[in-house]
Amino acid sequence: MRDKKVDLINKPPHYTFGKIEVIDVIDDWNLGFYEAQVLKYLARYKYKGDPIGDLKKAKWYLDRLINKLDNKKTNDYCR
Repeated sequence: MRDKKVDLINKPPHYTFGKIEVIDVIDDWNLGFYEAQVLKYLARYKYKGDPIGDLKKAKWYLDRLINKLDNKKTNDYCR
């Protein structure tokens, strides 16, 4: 019996857990860049080598999104 070759480009193990791939959710929900990054890091943190690092990266992107929306709101009020 031969071992299956792992496709690290198209189907890495941390991408293909569960029934739905994160990329399909991102496409279906039409998420923006920061939203997609938060979802991606949050969904996959348990399946990669550095869970705390991935959660911190998700937080970093979420903070960027919050700051972006705060700045937009502030700029909208200044008009």
